[in-house]
Amino acid sequence: MPLVTTKDMFEKAYKGGYAIGAFNVNNMEIVQGITEAAKDLNAPLILQVSKGARSYANHTYLIKLVEAAVAETGLPIALHLDHGDSFDICKSCIDGGFTSVMIDASSKSLEDNIAVTRKVVEYAHDHGVVVEAELGTLAGIEDEVNVSAEDSSYTRPEDVQEFVERTGCDSLAIAIGTSHGAYKFKPGTDPKLRFDILEEVERRLPGFPIVLHGSSSVPQEFVKIVNENGGNMPGAIGVPEDQLRKAASMAVCKINIDSDLRLAMTATIRQYFNEHPDHFDPRQYLKPARAAIKDMVAHKLVNVLGCDGKA
Repeated sequence: MPLVTTKDMFEKAYKGGYAIGAFNVNNMEIVQGITEAAKDLNAPLILQVSKGARSYANHTYLIKLVEAAVAETGLPIALHLDHGDSFDICKSCIDGGFTSVMIDASSKSLEDNIAVTRKVVEYAHDHGVVVEAELGTLAGIEDEVNVSAEDSSYTRPEDVQEFVERTGCDSLAIAIGTSHGAYKFKPGTDPKLRFDILEEVERRLPGFPIVLHGSSSVPQEFVKIVNENGGNMPGAIGVPEDQLRKAASMAVCKINIDSDLRLAMTATIRQYFNEHPDHFDPRQYLKPARAAIKDMVAHKLVNVLGCDGKA
């Protein structure tokens, strides 16, 4: 089976009241952990690559790793560019075999966002590739995305219909209270997604797939492991998983998950070295790290996304 686009995935997800997991990948072990979990649970997948991941691991290596995952699992897998910040990087990924790209011009004015997004859409659609765009800006840090809380903004529902009609984008990331990175809401706060915004967007764009970025839950068991093994993560909580599951039952068809995977991998490696300080074979510490990612993804597929058995 070749790589697929997200078009059919999203149509089924919208009708079925679930979401597809879009998991960021940076190396072989992360790809393996994600896809092994999805294979066991017969779940469709989006493997996504950021600008930083392409710089770290090389475009060609990442493509081949994802192609290997398709061959090994037989699952419908889309390869997606996460947070493309220019037409040029989107074009490079389209020309290089990606089946989906995101153009993130959300920091620009509405008119400039529309113009840049439309240019990417025209090129992508001519090459059989789908496009995700973004309205509203999420706070937080992830790779080269760095937005302060003061500069973040909720999506304006009154803008979404015009934006989609004028750009022709295939899905839309909106800001309703999630945030990038692991350092989210301080303990004692009560993070709540703005379902009123989501409902109004859904009303204005019936049947149109919506995307949530910054949807890490920051599992506290892994925060504890990091801190018990030489780390210093300040207290933080993430987006409650029950709220993400509710969003997935509505118009949200794609939920991005990155920081939770990094946290599971890092915590496991830290604990391993604390228990085995004389070991130096990468296979010894990457194997349990890969297993931790697999367990994390399996949990997300069943309890957050609801897409198990939907491949």
